[in-house]
Formats: sequence, structure tokens, C-alpha cells
Amino acid sequence: MSTNRAALLAKIHKVLKKHYKPIAPPADRTVLDHLLYAACLENARYEGADEAFARLKELYFDLNEIRVTTITEIAEGMAGLPDASSAAQRVKRSLQSVFEANYSFDLEPLKKQNLGKAEKDLEKIQGTTPFMRAYITQNGLSGHSIPVSRGALEVLCIVGAISDAEADKGQVPGLERAIPKNKGVEFGSLLQQIGSEYYASPGSTKLKSILLEIDPDAKDRMVKRQARLESEAAAAQEAAKEKRQEARAAAIAAREQAANEAREAAAKAAAKAQRARSKQSGKSDSAADKKRAEAPKPPPKPDSPKADLPKAEPAKSEKKSSAKGLTKKKPR
Repeated sequence: MSTNRAALLAKIHKVLKKHYKPIAPPADRTVLDHLLYAACLENARYEGADEAFARLKELYFDLNEIRVTTITEIAEGMAGLPDASSAAQRVKRSLQSVFEANYSFDLEPLKKQNLGKAEKDLEKIQGTTPFMRAYITQNGLSGHSIPVSRGALEVLCIVGAISDAEADKGQVPGLERAIPKNKGVEFGSLLQQIGSEYYASPGSTKLKSILLEIDPDAKDRMVKRQARLESEAAAAQEAAKEKRQEARAAAIAAREQAANEAREAAAKAAAKAQRARSKQSGKSDSAADKKRAEAPKPPPKPDSPKADLPKAEPAKSEKKSSAKGLTKKKPR
């Protein structure tokens, strides 16, 4: 770390202390309470985080009820936060991960572990962010790790404490060496306050005056940084739009292909059925012909005996003939 960076961080601490009051968390919070509070505090003001954390305790019977509640419902109870949906997702995913790992909601055993081992175990909890893990390490495990939110990274970049590349990666090299451990909680709370101000309203007059007090060149950096971020956001939005269009076109093509395949399959099935019926019909005809061929033929009919007999004369003719042979007797 350069001497200039260490001196600048010390100056930032001094200036911020003039405009904000340090805030320390309650000493009776458990490690899991620090996790939930950190999920609420990231990118938010302390007042909003306090209210959201209290609502979690008030609205739900226990932590398991929060775990099984939908993100939408959790976010409704955290409406005072700048991004309630993201905070609710952090809360739910973290609780789910803790429960799946331990079948309980107890992180107090982390206090008994070596700090390095405890930090590695924190990284295994899904849903946690670098800000959350640093906050838990600092306030729950008494380690020296200063939490830096997205807004705080932007502030440090604007005043020249870190580069654009470091801000994009979420890194502040040498921060814990420049700020001693006994000042870590104080500096972290001050940095969180100005970071949340920037996140909520980057163009506020009060914020600009504080940044200029830290470094007179902050204004130019702020303009360049915001222009770059807006350009990147627009490019990302356009890329996302193109990706959605490509996905939509691919889905339409897949549906059409599936429909064509279904039609072809139906046509093949119909043709196969027709061939089967024709084959079956041919077999039936052949069987019938064979059956008829194998059936015994009836014997021929005998000749009729009446055919050789002479034809009889009609009875009327016989009467006339017999009548003609008789003589009529005269009366006496």
C-alpha cells in the first residue's frame, strides 16, 4: 500500500468524523443477529436497517418462519430499505444455508474457532456478501475487517483512495493496515453512513461538499465515474435486451420444431397404422379365399325324369273328342 493511500484514508476518517457520529452495534447481539442486521444494513442507512431488523423480529414467530416465508413477503416488511427485495433475498438464503448446514440457527460456535477458520466457514454460508462477512467478523467475532458497501466503494473511488478497477472488483487494498483495529468499528460506521448517502442520492449538495473537502479533484472524478457507470449500465441493459430477444426467438424456434416433430410423428404413426390395417385386410381376404377353396363342392343335381315323358293333352280336348263319337238318341 502506498503512503499516499494510507494518508488519504486517514484524512477520510478525519473528515467523516466531522460530519457523522460513529455508531456501534449493541453488545448483546448474537452472531446470527449480526448476520441478519448486516443483510439489512448493506447499502442502507442505519435508521432504515434498525427498523427492518426490528420488523423481522416483530412480524415472525421465529427464524424458521422467516426461512420458509417467500422473499416477496419478507421484502414487504422491509419496505424502508433502498433495495428491500435484495435484502430479503440475503436474509432468506442465509437462514436457509445455516439451517441446512447445522439443522439449527446457531452460529455462536464460530466464536470458539480460530478467526481464519471462522471466516472460511462464513464464506460457506450462501446468500452472504463480502460486506456481510466483514461486518460479522468485525462485530460478531471481534476481528479486524472493515465492511465496505457498494456506495462506500464509489465514494472511495471518487476521492481517489482506490482505482476504478479496484472499485469494480469491490477491493480496498490496505484498508485494515491503514485503519487500526481500535478504530475499525468507528471508521466502518462512518464510511457506511456516507456510502448510504451516495447510494440514496449521489447528487446531493451535502455529499458533494464532503467529497470536495476530502479531495478537490473529486468533482471531476465523480462526473467521469458516473458517465462511465451510466454507459456501462446502458450497454448492460441493451445486452440483456438482446439476450431476452435471443432467448425468446430460441423458445419460439424450439416450439415450432417440437410442433413439426409432433406432426411428423403423428403422420408416421398414421401411415404405420394404415399399413397395418391394409396388411390385416389382405390377410383376411387370403384366408377367406383359402377357406372357400378348401370347402367341399356340392354334388351335381340329377337329371329330371319328367324331361323324357310325353306331354299330356289338355283335359278339355279329351272331352271334346269323346263327345264327338256319341250319337244323339231320338226321343220315342
